[in-house]
Amino acid sequence: MGRPDFESLDVYRLAESLANEVWQVVKHWDIFAKDTVGKQIVRSADSICANIAEGRGRYNFKDNQRFVKIARGSLYETISWLRLAYARQLINSEQSLKLKQIIDELSPKLNAYLRSLDNR
Repeated sequence: MGRPDFESLDVYRLAESLANEVWQVVKHWDIFAKDTVGKQIVRSADSICANIAEGRGRYNFKDNQRFVKIARGSLYETISWLRLAYARQLINSEQSLKLKQIIDELSPKLNAYLRSLDNR
């Protein structure tokens, strides 16, 4: 069995980048913030790329679509947690901007990927 092909997807690489950026931010928070918002935001960000990968591994377009929809839900959840983290002053403007840039690129690519699965 060769390397999984999900690694070559731009949408996967962007999702992985977002998850890694979130991790880099959260790992510096205090224990209370990590235990409440931190765990949630890391899980939701990790879930985006994990569901893209799992869907790709199904080799069935309907299953793949279902997992990409779950990934999109996890993206929206991540956005919600980021808004709360910013409002609670857990992330600063610079961190927020960096994460927003990734999200602004990821969101339309995730929707385009989902549409491409519809067309098969």
